Amino acid sequence: MKWKLKNGQIVENNEDLQGFSSIKLFEPESKNVAIAYKLNGKLYDMSAPLLEEGGLEYITPEHPDYFEILNHSCSHLMGQALMNLYPHAHLGFGPAIEEGFYYDIDLGDVVLKEEDLPKIEEEMRKCAKENFKFQRREVSKEEALEIFKNNPYKIELIEGIEDTISIYTQGNFTDLCTGVHVPSTGYLKNFKLLTIAGAYWRGDSDNKQLTRIYGVCKQTKEELEEWLKILEERKARDHRKLGKELGLFMISEYGPGFPFWLPNGMILKNNLTNWWTEYHLNHGYKQITTPIMLSRELWETSGHWEHYKDNMYTTKVDEKIFAVKPMNCPGSILVYKNDIHSYKDLPVRLAELGLVHRHEASGALNGLFRVRCFTQDDAHIFIRKDQLVSEIKSLIKLYDDIYSLFGLDYHIELSTRPDDYIGDIKVWNQSEKILEQACRKSGHPFKINPGDGAFYGPKLDFKLRDSMNRIWQCGTIQLDMNLPERFDCTYIDEKGEKQRPIMLHRAVLGSVERFIGIITENFGGAFPTWLSPVQVEVLPVNNEIHAKYAKKLVKKLEAKGIRAHLDDSNEKLGYRMRNAVVHKIPYVLVIGDKEVQNNEVTYRLYSSKDQISISTNDFIKKVLNDINKKLLPKDRN
Repeated sequence: MKWKLKNGQIVENNEDLQGFSSIKLFEPESKNVAIAYKLNGKLYDMSAPLLEEGGLEYITPEHPDYFEILNHSCSHLMGQALMNLYPHAHLGFGPAIEEGFYYDIDLGDVVLKEEDLPKIEEEMRKCAKENFKFQRREVSKEEALEIFKNNPYKIELIEGIEDTISIYTQGNFTDLCTGVHVPSTGYLKNFKLLTIAGAYWRGDSDNKQLTRIYGVCKQTKEELEEWLKILEERKARDHRKLGKELGLFMISEYGPGFPFWLPNGMILKNNLTNWWTEYHLNHGYKQITTPIMLSRELWETSGHWEHYKDNMYTTKVDEKIFAVKPMNCPGSILVYKNDIHSYKDLPVRLAELGLVHRHEASGALNGLFRVRCFTQDDAHIFIRKDQLVSEIKSLIKLYDDIYSLFGLDYHIELSTRPDDYIGDIKVWNQSEKILEQACRKSGHPFKINPGDGAFYGPKLDFKLRDSMNRIWQCGTIQLDMNLPERFDCTYIDEKGEKQRPIMLHRAVLGSVERFIGIITENFGGAFPTWLSPVQVEVLPVNNEIHAKYAKKLVKKLEAKGIRAHLDDSNEKLGYRMRNAVVHKIPYVLVIGDKEVQNNEVTYRLYSSKDQISISTNDFIKKVLNDINKKLLPKDRN
């Protein structure tokens, strides 16, 4: 048999090989770090035999699948420790997630607390030290039901499985799992349990709430320590904490999930949305606003009523059911249909900063990240088929421009047809090919995210990476051939005949509220100057001597459109300086004798200890340059 290794080398061997024996022959330098192998794109345990020829690669620490396998295995290690400590408990799900793993457990009357985590970690270390092998076995449904007969959660899962059922055993612990896993528990040495939360079984609030324990596993001790430092930094940058300290927003018990924007937050939000509006008007969009509440019939036509009504707020008006909009798309379609369009008019780009409401579970609410009321920066583009690839390519360029403004990198995922799709499958296949082609022509790599498209069309999802290495789903481009059909949208072609446009749903920021939460944490509250609620803080050294000059300076800055604030309180200068730092104001001016006599200012940039003296006019030019160019904090200098 022949195999092609990752480096392109062709290797051949006619013996019966499995992962362990093959790596000793083909890639011996990796034999001590490989935890699994991939054959023709499918993952296998290292103990599994090589049953076919094809592309062969070993999962070593630099491989993108390594972290997930390591953490999935560590969730099993935690499951074993939990059952050793709480033998009457019932385990639910225990998957790897993007930044580690978790396990859901029903502990009965036992209430687990954060201080219990070290005890669980210690038991995990004991199990890891035993170096138990992860042994996979395929079983019948009857056998699986017998093995897990005392666990109602596993029984429910087993009864829903139609394919092969596999279990993994390590020492005295057996779990239901498709795999794959590291060869043995000895590979799991560098882990940390992080937090405890509540989670409904299978995410359904009608089910019992289980205890969810989060953790992370890394290859080395150094990597784990570095990761724990990042987590501490995230706590310091929590947008809920910074939102309170900087006076950006608040949440009231009278409206959980409905954020209140405070004065400083409104300055930030208005600057963001004003820039968004100007940018779109300069790029061929027409701005609209659609009603916040529309009749049930509209949502039935769009398909939202069938697929989304449980998340919609409804009321009665004149004995008819109306729904508060969870999305802006149907309103944009009605605006499009208000006029007759020629093929020459297309693309028609309608932009809307639309306020939408969605009924989210109370347990899912999280500051600005998960709310029940938010502003969606939507645009709906009605377009001819022959314009699609070039338009999507232009949209990706637009996303490049906008995200780079905030120092955010991204990657693209193509989300394909979900199970509850509407429309013709041929249309779906065609739509997915168009999106794939547009990505390739734009030069951007992408990966497939199967089954995660919207119910009316496939989409491109833009995954942002922030300064703390977190991934956020913000932007999306959804290709929709279904809603134009449902609403009978048309344009007149060059022959004078009616044709059906294609619709692109497009958001860049996604939720304005959520995006502000993201950039608050990304910048640690130290926003670019153009967004900062206060851009310049002016501090007279002595109020009796220097305040008059300082007040004139503030008025001069404000006259140039610079948001300046005078702190002439009776506090000592050092205290006022620290207060300006706490509020993360970009420029702090100290006004003393020298500044008054020379008509100059001495400024200090946030996060810098240098104090620089320049003329007042040069300082104004510097700040205006910073604002107009929308410099990132690192580029202020």
